[in-house]
Amino acid sequence: MNQKVLALVEDLSCSHQLNHLPGSYGGGPLFTKPLMGVSRGNDPIFQEFKRTVASSHLTPAELWVESGFPDEENIATRLRILSIVFPYASRIREGGKSSNDKKMPTEMYCVARNFANPFIDTVLSESIRCLKLWGFRATAGIHSKAFKICLEKDRSRVYSNWSERHIAFSAGVGTFGLHAALITEAGCNVRLGSIVTDAPLEVTARESDEPYGNCLHFAKGTCGACTKKCPAVAISDNGHDKYKCFLYGKRVREEMCGRSLKSVLRASRRKVNDEWITSYPVGCALCQFGVPCTHKNPAKSCPEH
Repeated sequence: MNQKVLALVEDLSCSHQLNHLPGSYGGGPLFTKPLMGVSRGNDPIFQEFKRTVASSHLTPAELWVESGFPDEENIATRLRILSIVFPYASRIREGGKSSNDKKMPTEMYCVARNFANPFIDTVLSESIRCLKLWGFRATAGIHSKAFKICLEKDRSRVYSNWSERHIAFSAGVGTFGLHAALITEAGCNVRLGSIVTDAPLEVTARESDEPYGNCLHFAKGTCGACTKKCPAVAISDNGHDKYKCFLYGKRVREEMCGRSLKSVLRASRRKVNDEWITSYPVGCALCQFGVPCTHKNPAKSCPEH
C-alpha cells in the first residue's frame, strides 16, 4: 500500500500543471521527487508533542474525531499518519540564495512558496480521493476543520495545533535544525503535508527519538550558519524564536505585495485562533539557503564536520 500511495504522489509531482512556476518566472517545476514516511496513530510521541509543542496539539485520534469520523474503539491503534516531503527544485534553491537584498527573499522564492500551497492541497485531496476509492477513510491535517494556527499575543507564541514538522519527525523522515526547520535526506528547504487514514500503511521506523540528529550544530558542535542568515535575528544558540520569525514573515509579505507581486500571488485562507484570515503567503526561509542542510542531510553526507 505504501508504494501505491507513493507512486500516486510521484505521478502528481511529475505531471500536474500546478507543480510549476508561472512563465514570467521561468516556468519549471516547484518540487522534485517527494519523500514519504508513516507513523502509527498510537505512537507515544504524539502525547509528547502536547508537552513540546502545546497542550492543545492534536493527537491523530483527536484530529480524526474532530474531523467528523466516529470515535471508534481502539481507533488510534488502527490509524496511520502519512507524512509527505516536497523538496523544492534545485533552480528554486539556487535562486533563493541569489538575492542582493540580504534582508528579503528573492521574488522567485516568494512566488514558489506561494504557488506551492495549491499544489500541495491538490496532492492531499487527490490522495484522499484515491484512498476512499480503495475502500479507506482519510483526512488531511491542514484540511481538517479542527486545524488552526494559534497566536498567543500575551505570551508571544505562535504554533499550529497540528505541526507538519512534528508529524514528519514522528514518521522518521527528518529531524529538526537549529533554525527549527525539518532536515530531511533531501535537505531542509522543503514543504510538508500529512494525511491521517485507516488504510493499513506500513509504519516507517524512526532511527532515533533524538530530535536534532541531522543538525551539525547539535550533532557535531559545528555550523550555526543559519544564525547568520536570519534577518529577524530569530535564531541563536538557544534555538529559534518562532514569534520573531512570524512577525518578520508579516513584514516580508507586506514588502512583496508592495512590489506589485500581489497580482501574481494567490490568496490563501487559514484559521488563526478562531478567526478566518485571508492573506498572500510568501514566506522568508533565508535561513535555509546557502547553508549545509539546504539540499541534503549534512550529518550523513559531511561526516568530516
